[in-house]
Amino acid sequence: MDLNAEVDHLVKTSQTWIPMIMEYGSRVLLALVTLAIGWWLVNKLSQKIGRLLAIRSTDLALQGFISSLANVVLKVLLVVSVASMIGIETTSFVAAIGAAGLAIGLALQGSLANFAGGVLILLFRPFRLGDVIEAQGVTGTVDSIQIFHTVLRTGDNKTVIVPNGNLSNGIITNHNRQPTRKVVFDVGVDYQADLQKARQVLLDLARDPRVLADPAPQAVVSTLGDSSITVSLRAWVNTADYWDVMFMLNEHARDHLKAEGVDIPFPQRVVRLVQEGAEQ
Repeated sequence: MDLNAEVDHLVKTSQTWIPMIMEYGSRVLLALVTLAIGWWLVNKLSQKIGRLLAIRSTDLALQGFISSLANVVLKVLLVVSVASMIGIETTSFVAAIGAAGLAIGLALQGSLANFAGGVLILLFRPFRLGDVIEAQGVTGTVDSIQIFHTVLRTGDNKTVIVPNGNLSNGIITNHNRQPTRKVVFDVGVDYQADLQKARQVLLDLARDPRVLADPAPQAVVSTLGDSSITVSLRAWVNTADYWDVMFMLNEHARDHLKAEGVDIPFPQRVVRLVQEGAEQ
């Protein structure tokens, strides 16, 4: 009797558990298959995104960032979906992820600002590698653009690391974005000087192969100062030739003006002394 009772109890128990095992077992099996196939598809999709960005000549740093971000986000969504297939309540799971993200964001406010700035720079590309920019009080050549910072190399070969948060929110002067630049060369001449001669000397200096013929160089009288008249040369050059032309003008302007009898006066100041309370 005891044996029969145990068999009956085992049969009744199996009738209760077998459907549950089959139901949950099928769910777990389906979830594992979904996880494996989804994981493979996510990796393939991330690689596809990277190849598409490479075809469009997107910045290398931005390619890696977007591919990695897409990979992580899709895998998190995949894990949440698989958990819901098994029967796990995903509401609390998503809430926990959100709370963790908020805590991390508050702890890393400065780094996240630099991160967001790096994304904006890589997306909108106000400058590229090799450009000479002026930003945050520093002028230098862009050596590399990272997610959190940009590396500049100054003219005297110093390395300056600028946080992307400040860089993206500040004023950026890009000296290389345009193919040409205008050289504005000012020189002060004496009030007794022949202005036409002074203008012609500067125009003769502008007959340099590096100075563009179109638009043509101009020499104008720009200001009347306290002790001199400012004559200004306006000439267009290729961006790469800007400093060479500027240095050439600085080197030769004085000698050529002096040869034509045009003097460059020293700064002068007239002081008048008035004696007050003099006795009659």
